[in-house]
Amino acid sequence: MRSILVLGAGRSSSALIDHLLLQAERHDWIVTVGDLSIEAARKRVGNSSKGAAIEFDIQLGSSSDIIKNCDVVISVLPAVLHPLVAKKCLQFKKHLITASYVSDEMRSLDDDAKKNGLLFLNECGLDPGIDHMSAMQVMDRIRHQGGELISFESFTGGLIAPDTDPENPWRYKFTWNPRNVIMAGQGMAKFLQSGEFKYVPYQQLFRRITPVTIPDGGEYEGYVNRDSLQYREAYGLQKIKTMVRGTLRNKGFCSAWDIFVQLGCTDDTFRMEDVAHMTHQDFINAFLDYHTDWSVEEKISHRLHLPLDGPDLQRLNWSGLFDNTPIGLKGGTPAQLLEHILNKRWKLDPEDRDMIVMWHRFLFLEGGKEHEVQASFVAMGENSTYTAMAKTVGLPLAIAATLLMQDKIKERGVRIPLSKEIYEPVLKELKAQGIELHERTIR
Repeated sequence: MRSILVLGAGRSSSALIDHLLLQAERHDWIVTVGDLSIEAARKRVGNSSKGAAIEFDIQLGSSSDIIKNCDVVISVLPAVLHPLVAKKCLQFKKHLITASYVSDEMRSLDDDAKKNGLLFLNECGLDPGIDHMSAMQVMDRIRHQGGELISFESFTGGLIAPDTDPENPWRYKFTWNPRNVIMAGQGMAKFLQSGEFKYVPYQQLFRRITPVTIPDGGEYEGYVNRDSLQYREAYGLQKIKTMVRGTLRNKGFCSAWDIFVQLGCTDDTFRMEDVAHMTHQDFINAFLDYHTDWSVEEKISHRLHLPLDGPDLQRLNWSGLFDNTPIGLKGGTPAQLLEHILNKRWKLDPEDRDMIVMWHRFLFLEGGKEHEVQASFVAMGENSTYTAMAKTVGLPLAIAATLLMQDKIKERGVRIPLSKEIYEPVLKELKAQGIELHERTIR
């Protein structure tokens, strides 16, 4: 019997595994879910007769036999482990699908994957993933009509639904890997604007924001991703004048997050001392000047020229940064401690609903005139398990795996989903699942 192996049963796997189990019933396949926690795997599989749960560790020798006995592997493990999975997939000639960015190590396997007739499809989740596919669909149509693209902007954000935690001034909770949120944007951001190359160092990133308004979806602020330039060639946009890819947040998030950046709270390069005896307030105070008469709030206010009663300090206060609550860790880097503190207030409660927002803007020349098209969607989660994040990350993976199992994808090598043979059927099925970008012609 043919089978699909899903590696990882974490927070983004619920919709992925549910969809695969449904396909397995229709096509008489088996879906095996492997995780370090067999209980987590069992929970995802449930009572399905077409599902199997196993304990899995890619670094153990037993992982080879598990991969050897499947047809397609979907890895939702941490991205750093994908090359290990890929090498075993090469060894046993198995296709691989991930939602993660293509690393240099993964890219180096392109020739070997082709020689073995394998597809290693990466960046097939939400962002990257749905953003690639939906953008290429519009751009291919514009080019087919004779248009010349001069500008492409794309922003995506994982947020919380308007009815979730209404007192939360950040309008944000952790809807995906908290560590990735803490570390987001570190390094140099690069993009192209009106023909000029632009560079934004990390310490300026959350101060240089782009306002984004989505019809019937609200107003947001965006900050640019690390490297918006890397997709120019892949998208066929070598002559584009503006290319920006970024992340969306609700208004006010970036200026408050910038406090952590400026103070050094997101640093992951050293371990702090005496953490076992440290409170939330001690943590933030460790990055501030010594002053016997000023409170932590006053020190931040003076250091960063912020009003004491302003919204930025209110957001930190709501998150417990000024509390005398013990952190509850024995050690860690500033980034690890900040993640632990924030997770106490930012973890999704069982009935919380998240929200995904995606927005593209295309400017192009056609018939001697400049035209503008915008495309966007808003997706709502059901609860803390069946989140919009899990749905938009997991469903593209599941749909692509189904296509591979049916031999409907002929591409081989290390790829991202930019070809019509991938994006057209994936977007069609996503539409049937209620995920569809709505286009507007502005001019």
